[in-house]
Amino acid sequence: MSEIQNIDQNYVANTYARFPVELVSGNGSLLYGSDGKQYIDMGSGIAVNTFGIADPIWQKAVTDQLGKLQHTSNLYYTEPCARLAEMLCNKTGMKKVFFSNSGAEANECAIKVARKYAAETKGEQYSAIITLENSFHGRTLTTLAATGQEHFHKLFQPLTPGFYHAPANDLDAIKALADKLPTAAIMIECVQGEGGVNALDADYVKALAAYAKEKEILLLVDEVQTGNGRTGELYAYMHYGITPDVVSTAKGLGGGLPLGATLLSEKVQHVLRFGDHGSTFGGNPVCCAGAISVLKRLDNAFLAEVKEKSDYIFRALQGAKGVRSVSGMGLMIGV
Repeated sequence: MSEIQNIDQNYVANTYARFPVELVSGNGSLLYGSDGKQYIDMGSGIAVNTFGIADPIWQKAVTDQLGKLQHTSNLYYTEPCARLAEMLCNKTGMKKVFFSNSGAEANECAIKVARKYAAETKGEQYSAIITLENSFHGRTLTTLAATGQEHFHKLFQPLTPGFYHAPANDLDAIKALADKLPTAAIMIECVQGEGGVNALDADYVKALAAYAKEKEILLLVDEVQTGNGRTGELYAYMHYGITPDVVSTAKGLGGGLPLGATLLSEKVQHVLRFGDHGSTFGGNPVCCAGAISVLKRLDNAFLAEVKEKSDYIFRALQGAKGVRSVSGMGLMIGV
């Protein structure tokens, strides 16, 4: 065991079953360990390293901003925050963005928006949020409650109340819950990541979106792991031809720096008012500068390349020796 591994085990909370590898540097898709070995970063830091390790364009954007202003309070304006919000809205058709630090926080914001909107438009009793079984929405008490996996719930009772779970691809189950509950929103991942890298059925997603609109229930789409080009569209919901009311994203948006974003549609753009929500580090200028460099390069040609590579990998793996199944979408692939 290396000195660093020994120090880590002595002083870092034991929440990760780390592999016995100490990473020290990298470039592109390659990582280098203190053992002198070279590794291929197949997980991209769990959907974070959008353009790989030490990407020079991202690096320059981040270091240039570091030389100007590394942080300021949200009591003041900064250009990277404003420019990034503008880019996200222009690329999605959404109207407002709230910035935070992580996917869980982006989802917390989405849930707060849904409950506040429902309380103001339908009544305070409309607080129920329906999510899907095998979903994963974060590790805070509220996003754990939203997560549709029982084993995540057992150790942290009582969780935030008001969350209910239906099987994926079963619209009747959603309807049965929504008919008996004062429902504020339905929350989905178009590709269930932690739940097995399973893409939702296209007809189901379209029917669900139509049902939510008919019943005046908000549709929240969690794009924390699926977003920022990973599936071959900027956001996975775009494959399905739907328009969510709220979109949450993080991970690959910052390209390696902590950044979450909650995108608000026209319907809910004014739900959060002065003092309703906040984040000390949300919209940090260095993180936003990195995200701008990422988003600028996620153009149609790049997304077409993701789809092309995806088709190749699926063809190569399906039916290959030792491979039972291949699932997912774009370069978000489960084998």
